[in-house]
Amino acid sequence: MARSIHTFSIPSSTRFLEDVRRFVEMHAVEADLPEAIVEQFKLAVDEACTNVIEHAYGGDETKKVDLAVIIDNDRFTVRIRDKGTPFNRTTYTEPNLLEFAKRGKSGGFGVHIMRRLMDRVEYRTRGQTNEVLLTKYRIVSNANGDDTGMA
Repeated sequence: MARSIHTFSIPSSTRFLEDVRRFVEMHAVEADLPEAIVEQFKLAVDEACTNVIEHAYGGDETKKVDLAVIIDNDRFTVRIRDKGTPFNRTTYTEPNLLEFAKRGKSGGFGVHIMRRLMDRVEYRTRGQTNEVLLTKYRIVSNANGDDTGMA
């Protein structure tokens, strides 16, 4: 299978997240991903887009969020790009789930959720463009029928 890339853009507003989930689901199903993986992608992409909308753009609905589904033989990746405030990886700390629960705090779990659901989460900033790549690896069978690669 040759690499394929499908793109989609939305205004920076949470009211378009359902469209994003449908876009990801459509391409994940077409790529023959298992239903559980499709659902994981929908949740992780929703979290990443919400972070862009709320944190990178501060709710500014005049901005846009660009998505790309990248399908390769060995992986399925969703790339999310924005031109807002970059995510500062150096100041991020994993949330203490027990403390959050004790205090009744909600929110603040997006990065944690993405990292738990995906095989790989990458952040990049190039010039004025920020991107997050959410990747799941496929198990690839070689000519002998042996499974290679990551699951």
